[in-house]
Amino acid sequence: MRQLTVKQSTLLTLLALIIGLGFVITSLASYYASREAIRKSIIGTELPLTADVISGEIQKDLVRLVQVSSAMAEDPFVMDWVDQGEPKAALISRYLQAIRQRYNTSNAFFASAGSQTYYTDEDIQPIQPDDPADRWFYRFEQSGVPWEIVVDVNRLTMFINYRVTTAKGDFRGVAGVGLTLERVVDLLDTYQRRYQRNIYFVDASHHIVMTGRQGGPDGQPRETALKDIKALADLNRQLPQLRPGSFDYQSEGEQHFINIRYIPELNWFLMVDKQESGVMAPMRRALWVNLLICFSVTVIVLGLVGSISRRYLQRIEAMATHDALTELLNRHGFGLVAEQAVLEARRQRSDLCVLILDLDHFKAFNDTHGHLGGDFLLRSFARLLARQIRQSDLISRWGGEEFVIMFKETDLATALALAEKIRAATEAATFDFEGTPLRATVSIGAAQLPPDGNLESLLDDADRALYRAKNGGRNRVCSAAGVPAD
Repeated sequence: MRQLTVKQSTLLTLLALIIGLGFVITSLASYYASREAIRKSIIGTELPLTADVISGEIQKDLVRLVQVSSAMAEDPFVMDWVDQGEPKAALISRYLQAIRQRYNTSNAFFASAGSQTYYTDEDIQPIQPDDPADRWFYRFEQSGVPWEIVVDVNRLTMFINYRVTTAKGDFRGVAGVGLTLERVVDLLDTYQRRYQRNIYFVDASHHIVMTGRQGGPDGQPRETALKDIKALADLNRQLPQLRPGSFDYQSEGEQHFINIRYIPELNWFLMVDKQESGVMAPMRRALWVNLLICFSVTVIVLGLVGSISRRYLQRIEAMATHDALTELLNRHGFGLVAEQAVLEARRQRSDLCVLILDLDHFKAFNDTHGHLGGDFLLRSFARLLARQIRQSDLISRWGGEEFVIMFKETDLATALALAEKIRAATEAATFDFEGTPLRATVSIGAAQLPPDGNLESLLDDADRALYRAKNGGRNRVCSAAGVPAD
C-alpha cells in the first residue's frame, strides 16, 4: 500500500510538473504573441489612424481655405473695385470683414499690385519692396503660381495666397485668408491625453514647428532641432533624413513606436510617437498573476485539472469568431466586438448605426444555381461589402443570406446614404460564376442607437426596418426611424 502511495505521489508530481510546464509555456507564448500582436496593431493601425485624423483635419481646412481664396480672387466685386481705381477703402474692408465672419477665418486680405496697398478689414498698409514683411508679395508675384500655402510658425497661422488676374492674365494683386492652427493644437492635446501618444510636427530642416501645449518629445518646445533631443538619439541614427513610414527605436531603455507622415502642402512631417511600456505594463502584471495562479492551482488542487482543461478548451473555442465561408465575423464574434462598441458610443455620446442586409430571393437563387452558386454569391457579396466600408466599421455574416454592418461615429442620415451606396453597388454588380454572370439585389434595414439603447434593441430596430424594406418590394433601404435613403 505504501508502494502504491509512493507511485501515486510520483504520478501526481509528474502530472503537476507537466501541467505546470504547460501553463508556463502557454502563458509565455500568449504573452509574446499578444505583445507581437499589440506591436503590429500600434505600428500598422493605431499610429497611422491617428496620423490620418490629424492630417485629415489639416487637409479639410486647406481645401476650405483654398476654395474661399479662389472665390475671392474671382469675385466680380473685387475685380470691379480694382478696375475703378480702388475707391472708398471702406468698401473692401467691409467685404473682407464679411468674408472673415462668414467663413470663420482669423483674417481676410487683399494686396493690390496697382496701388501697392495691403487691405484687411481692420487695417490698410502700404506695400514696399524694401520692407522684409512685404517680400512675400513680390516673391509670389514673380513665382507665377496660381496659389500657395504659407505658414507663419510664430503665430501658428496658415495663409492661402491666391493670384488675382484679369481675363488677359495681367497680375492685379493677391487675395486670401488665414486660419490659426489652434484647432489642430487642441486635437494634438486630445490625442496625447486620451491615447498616451506624443504628436508633433517637424519641418524639412528637422526642427519642431508645432506641438501640443505640453511640448514635443521629452517636453521640448518649438524650434528645437531633433538632433539636439537626447531621447531621439536612436531615431536620429536610423533616420538621418526623415521619410514617411512606421519605425521603432530605443529611448532611455524604453521601446518606442513612431509613425511619420509627410504633408506636402506644408512641407512638414507629422510625427506620432507611442511608448511601449504604457501598453505592455498591464500585460506583464497579468503574466505574473497568471503564473502565480497556475502554480498555486496545480500544486494545491490537482484535481481541478479537468475543469481547468475544459475552461481552456472553452477559451480556445471562443476564439473561433469568424465565418468560414465569407471570412467575416460570425454572429458570436460580432456580438463580442459590437457590445464594446455600443458601450463606447454611450460613454462618449457618439453616433452608432447598424445595417441588416438580406440578399433578395436567395433561396430561389440556390434552387436555380445550386449551393455552390449560392456560396459563391455569398463570398462575392461579402467582398463587395468589405470594399464599401471603412476599416473601423464592423461587418458580420449574421446567418444564411443576412449580413450586419455597424458604423461607428456615424449618424442615421450618413448610414442611410452608405446603405443606398451598397444597395446600388450590389444591383450594378455582376458576379461571374463558372462563366455564368450572376446578378443580385439586397434589402437593407437601418437603425441608430438611441441614448439609452443597447445592442439587442438596436438590432431589433434594424430588423424591423429590414422587414419594411422586404415587404415594400425589396431592393430598397428603410430605416427604423422612417428616414428615407437619399
